[in-house]
Amino acid sequence: MTKSNNEFIATFERTFDQPVEKVWAVLTENNQLAKWMSHLEIKDMRKGGLIIFNYNDGSGQTEEMKITDYEHQSVIEFEWGNDFVRFEIHPSETGAFLILKEFIKELTDHTPKDLAGWHMCLNVFRDVVNGTVNQLPNNNEWEKLYKEYIKLVEQIEK
Repeated sequence: MTKSNNEFIATFERTFDQPVEKVWAVLTENNQLAKWMSHLEIKDMRKGGLIIFNYNDGSGQTEEMKITDYEHQSVIEFEWGNDFVRFEIHPSETGAFLILKEFIKELTDHTPKDLAGWHMCLNVFRDVVNGTVNQLPNNNEWEKLYKEYIKLVEQIEK
């Protein structure tokens, strides 16, 4: 996590032994996206397009998030509340390299929860890309990561 001007940038990186096309499909095809981030549904895949965030809490409540940047099989960036989330996929010698950045305008008590959530989602994302057993992580694992991200956010605030 870094601070740049008036925002914070949380960066996650993952390497895959799968081709860019496979990683992109898991990231952007709704039937694959549902396996690792069931809250998201892509409605209009293009710059200026739309992603729906489904609260999945039985209320039927959703939130629309605009796609702010898009390059086929390379970049998708979208609104995330007051912040932005950007995924980049780059070819590598063995397959694909994924970068997830969350651009955070203001650190809040919820920031460590979001970061732990992205970390956990990327673990499941890895399983989906690799075709391995996709077990949803247990709450103890999330709690451990959450505590680590609380410490990280406290350090970056100083």
